[in-house]
Amino acid sequence: MSVRLRLTRVGGRKDPKWRVVVADQRSPRDGRVIETLGHYDAQTSPSTIVIDEERARTWLARGAQPSEAVAKLLRIQGIGPAGRA
Repeated sequence: MSVRLRLTRVGGRKDPKWRVVVADQRSPRDGRVIETLGHYDAQTSPSTIVIDEERARTWLARGAQPSEAVAKLLRIQGIGPAGRA
């Protein structure tokens, strides 16, 4: 099973908010998740990014691969696979 850190959309129509989740790569975008790590709201100024750093590092250490969008959010938060930004 290939596990990924990725975004799932929540919020209303024309009001997107995103959750940072751990999910099986084969499940649909808004489908079953293993764990929710945080959330992201791009419509606030500045953007709101809240990620549980400890849990994210745990999943990265276990081999979970972040999507491109989540990798960018992790870099902004200073969370990297080896503990670096």
